[in-house]
Amino acid sequence: MANKIKKIGVLTSGGDAPGMNAAIRAVVRACTHYNIECIGIYEGYRGLIENWVVPLDARSVANTINKGGTFLRTARCMEFMEKAGRKIAYNTLITNNIDALVVIGGDGSFRGALKLNEEFNFPVAGVPGTIDNDINGTDFTIGYDTALNTVIEAVDKIRDTASSHNRLFLVEVMGRDAGDIAINSGIGAGAEEILIPERSDLGIERLINSLDASQKSGKTSSIIIVAEGKTGMSVFEMREYLNKHRPDYDVRVTVLGHTQRGGSPSCRDRVIATKLSVGAVDALMNGRTNIMSAIQNNKQVIVDLTVALSKDRKINEELLRVAHISSL
Repeated sequence: MANKIKKIGVLTSGGDAPGMNAAIRAVVRACTHYNIECIGIYEGYRGLIENWVVPLDARSVANTINKGGTFLRTARCMEFMEKAGRKIAYNTLITNNIDALVVIGGDGSFRGALKLNEEFNFPVAGVPGTIDNDINGTDFTIGYDTALNTVIEAVDKIRDTASSHNRLFLVEVMGRDAGDIAINSGIGAGAEEILIPERSDLGIERLINSLDASQKSGKTSSIIIVAEGKTGMSVFEMREYLNKHRPDYDVRVTVLGHTQRGGSPSCRDRVIATKLSVGAVDALMNGRTNIMSAIQNNKQVIVDLTVALSKDRKINEELLRVAHISSL
């Protein structure tokens, strides 16, 4: 396999994440190290279907490591979800003499890569890029650290006005299925309560009890971090509920939204992106396929894509305990 690879394609897919440009850059420069060609594919799998490709070399990715987003852009592609669409994508790879593909994205992107291999025996490698940090088999994903820092900076500013006006702020952060951003930013920002999708018991009644305890202890303002995937009640419904059942609180809502996806990647994300991407190219050149480049215990490792796509990832219960103790 290693001797057959002369050209590697790279694409970014799904939601963008700070550090994706650093990942693309590292793929290109790893290809340069191996003296093989690299082809960039615009707009993810849609670009494969439309044949939107461009040769990349070491100089074409200069001054990109510090930039947010992805210069290859990303898009969702319904056509690729059908086998006929994947056949077109495969033909694009063959037409451009691409021998292997690096996919930078999340679980949906990895499912697409796995389908390409299963149906056409095409070598693929995944690099986890998603701010939610919700991929199994890796301790960290590209963009997660930058998103955390963005949340912390915003919440620090919100706390200033919360304290000035004796207000309760419900701050919604990203995390449809994973509460990593919520719990870590909540601890880092000193939030009084954290609501995450993995724990249905951390709901509105727990919040009410926590607010009552805070009032008795003399707190006059509070910050509540709410993951967007919290089930049962939206952040705006929580506000209405609190206005009705705790009218003594001046409740405000802040939805941080896509600000968490933007901005220059942190140093940590740049390093992680580089390590993961070089590792993915190394694996392909050594004859590996259907793999994801991962970080475990601060080391770059290789895991099967099937592991990455499994849903047995659990929230860190110790962090929940720490969050509860530190919010008293």
